[in-house]
Amino acid sequence: MEESAVPQEGNRTLGGQRKAVYAKDAQGSIVVVPSAGWEAEEIVTTQAVDALREQAEAARARVLAGVSSPLEFWIYAKRMDVALLAQTSGVWRWRIKRHLRPTIFTQLPILTLNRYANALGISVAELKQLP
Repeated sequence: MEESAVPQEGNRTLGGQRKAVYAKDAQGSIVVVPSAGWEAEEIVTTQAVDALREQAEAARARVLAGVSSPLEFWIYAKRMDVALLAQTSGVWRWRIKRHLRPTIFTQLPILTLNRYANALGISVAELKQLP
């Protein structure tokens, strides 16, 4: 993409911030150009955030029904999925899936809860309950 072609349409999801985009300058070198974003990017980001909100609300219903642990709600509320939580917490995916069961979750050691809480950016007390 040429430096002059970098989109500057604006994107609400960036909150007024700019982001770096790589483009070619007049000499053909790759340079970093600030961009205000573009409409297509905003639409896709908004759809993804809406899908995560829906997943969080569905998870909330499962937690209230006693089918799942609060961990599932917090994964989606913090805009993550099991794979991303596994990467950030250092806990294997199959273990995270197992910890989504309420009976298993209530028996987790504090060290495991701390790993999840740190990865999600919340306290252990928050992790154990719904907001």
